[in-house]
Amino acid sequence: MQALRLRVFFMLILTNDDGIEAPGLAVLREAVQALGQTAVVVAPQGGWSSGCGHQVTTQTPIQIEQRSPTEYAIAGTPADCVRIALNHLKVETAWVLAGVNHGGNLGSDVYISGTVAAVREAALHRVPGIAISQYRQSPHAIDWNQTRLQTLRVLTTLFAQMPPPGAFWNVNLPHTIPPLTEPDLIFCRPCTQPLPSQFQQIGDTLHYASRYRDRQRDPGADVEVCFGGAIAITQLQI
Repeated sequence: MQALRLRVFFMLILTNDDGIEAPGLAVLREAVQALGQTAVVVAPQGGWSSGCGHQVTTQTPIQIEQRSPTEYAIAGTPADCVRIALNHLKVETAWVLAGVNHGGNLGSDVYISGTVAAVREAALHRVPGIAISQYRQSPHAIDWNQTRLQTLRVLTTLFAQMPPPGAFWNVNLPHTIPPLTEPDLIFCRPCTQPLPSQFQQIGDTLHYASRYRDRQRDPGADVEVCFGGAIAITQLQI
């Protein structure tokens, strides 16, 4: 295997937890390009299951595959990807962007979300970040073109609002179903209610049996905002 060509970049870092081939990451890249920005992608080789959180790899080797001068596939977690981008590849960046996640990361989700963990890791290094997730209202499919348009709006807004050191933005896009209307952007607080945790017992095993949309909601917080059809934007602090 050829030695990796390490270069210094002055651009954005893009990552996710759905894997480097995920449609949400392609949408994020398109939105960045539409704004005239350049980016280096440092993303997991494959998707991580929901709930990987801020897991990092320290006891086993991490394979790194350089696919192009600005694209790296990492056999590690989202947090690993940010660590590698900042500390090994030496990407000098203005922002770390994570997403667009296939599914919401609202309220208490941020503690288990790999998408949010990526920008939390960036914030630990005092690099500002934006995590973007697309809520999906089952059984409807995501309209990725609408996701791209809303991501473009979000980035245009938040690039002009640098969070303080150690803070980052968490954004959740509502599920849009025709007839389409342009959702409002609402800055709000994160919901503090727990995720539903009902189980069904089959024999001596338990199976998670809750529905995401049935979760409790604090009035005016991000869960209620996003479920109500608006773009929920919260600022989180490490």
